[in-house]
Amino acid sequence: MTAETCPDIFELSDGNFAVIGTEATATLEGELPPDAARADYERIVIVSRETLVRAKADIPDQ
Repeated sequence: MTAETCPDIFELSDGNFAVIGTEATATLEGELPPDAARADYERIVIVSRETLVRAKADIPDQ
């Protein structure tokens, strides 16, 4: 209601998770470790540590 946005992680009806964060593909693609890769349809998204820590309790173990 304040028109502010914030990062979020939520579970989809099919069991996958969606992430709202800051798009950073162009900035971080060259920083990926050698064992990491990104498909053309994938993007690198930054999610704050606070968001991920808060979401931890809502992410099932299995």
